[in-house]
Amino acid sequence: MYALRRFAVRRSRQFEWVYQRLESLLVSLDPLLSKLGYARLERPVAAVERVTKGLLFDCKMCGQCVLSSTGMSCPMNCPKQLRNGPCGGVRPGGFCEVKPDMRCVWVEAWDGASRMKHGDKIGVVLPPVDRRLEGSSAWLRASRERVQQLTEGTEANRTALARTYPEARASAPTSAPLTEETRKEGAAR
Repeated sequence: MYALRRFAVRRSRQFEWVYQRLESLLVSLDPLLSKLGYARLERPVAAVERVTKGLLFDCKMCGQCVLSSTGMSCPMNCPKQLRNGPCGGVRPGGFCEVKPDMRCVWVEAWDGASRMKHGDKIGVVLPPVDRRLEGSSAWLRASRERVQQLTEGTEANRTALARTYPEARASAPTSAPLTEETRKEGAAR
C-alpha cells in the first residue's frame, strides 16, 4: 500500500484531473441520483470508494476526503491523524517520528500539492474530522455540496439582478425573484 500511496502523490496532477472529472460527472448526474435517493446509493458507492481509494491512496474512509487539497496524500495515514500540517517531530529526510521507516504524510502532501494545478488549497485550514461520517462516501457528499453551491450561486445572481433592476420582474419574471408580482388593472384576484 505504501508504494501505491507514494505513486499517487508523484502523479497528483493526473489524479487531480480524474477527481475533477468524477465530481463533474456526479454533479451532472445529480437529478438521477436524487431521484434514486442518495441514502439508497450510500452503501454501494461507499464500497466502491473504499476499494478504489484504499488501493490508490491507502484511504481510511473518514468521510471527509481532502486528497484534492493535500497532494493526494491522505492525512489520516498520519499516526497522529493531523489534518493541518506536520507535527514538530519530522525526522531528517522527511521521515515520521512515530514510524521512522515511513515518510511524513505531510512532507508527501506538500510534495504532491506542488505538482497540482490547484495545489495552493493545501494552505486552507481544515476543520477537525467529524467521526460520525467515518465509512460514508465522500464522493457523494462532495458532489451534493457542489450542486448546492451551484444552486446557491444561481439564486444569488438572480437575487442581485432583482435588487438592481426591480423593474425587470415585469419583463423577465424568472430573472427577478425578489420583486413582487405586478397585477394588471382589472385582473381577477
